[in-house]
Amino acid sequence: MKMKLGQRLLIGYYKNKLRTLSFISKERAAIEAFRLFCTPYTRKITQKQPAIFAKADPKLVQFEGLTIKGYGWKAPIPNGKKVMILHGFSSYAYKFEHYVPLLLQMGYQVLAFDAPGHGDSEGKIVNALIYKRFICLVNELENGIDAFIAHSFGGLAVSLAMLDLPGAAQKKMVLIAPATETTSALKGFYTMLQIKPDLQSAIETYIISMAGKPISHFSVTNALSNLETPTLWIHDKKDRICPFSDTLQAQNNAKAHQEFFITDGLGHNKVYRDQGVMKKIGAYLNPQL
Repeated sequence: MKMKLGQRLLIGYYKNKLRTLSFISKERAAIEAFRLFCTPYTRKITQKQPAIFAKADPKLVQFEGLTIKGYGWKAPIPNGKKVMILHGFSSYAYKFEHYVPLLLQMGYQVLAFDAPGHGDSEGKIVNALIYKRFICLVNELENGIDAFIAHSFGGLAVSLAMLDLPGAAQKKMVLIAPATETTSALKGFYTMLQIKPDLQSAIETYIISMAGKPISHFSVTNALSNLETPTLWIHDKKDRICPFSDTLQAQNNAKAHQEFFITDGLGHNKVYRDQGVMKKIGAYLNPQL
């Protein structure tokens, strides 16, 4: 993927900054590197507001000192269930506009938010624990969400949230190209910034001390091995952001309530906009249609 000049200059700046900090203090360099890892590379909404969002009820949630912006829609013929749409890293709710009419037609009450540090929500950073805590808060405020549709980083966050949510086995989860293994995301980050092994170790030590969990905990595969939540996992063989190879263990260990839908050639972002994928999700969330 060809990078723009501005992106190359920014990466060059952070490479030098981390290298310099690393000479002074590995711990300080690790903290700065993790902050950078958790900072969306863009938060600006470049898309014009979709018409369906103009019809939404605005939702503002106070979360850990931040105001988080969201949207809600009520179905013309309600089925009594709520579904929450979760976007990925450096994305925003508008990108899932095509899901709203589909879900409303099925009778779902629909919720979508710009994650902390994204879109019109406040905040500068986000990580899997922050996003997970936000999902848990919305679930509590809404007296339970029945189903979740999550793309990329949102898929990791909701998988971790489901480990803590009451009645998880009665909910449904649709994971579209989830960020399966945090270890893979870190490897990509290390490669991009040419981070040396000694600083890599310091970063991982910092994450473990901050999270109180091993990095292997931040894994969709690990979460699903401990969940009874009915799950549809959609992934493309050509995904260059969240590698298909990361899904193989989960596929091999899949339980009866976990279904995989594999596409070929849609990559990481086209997959959630694909009509065939949307049809599959509609049938999964509303089997009687």
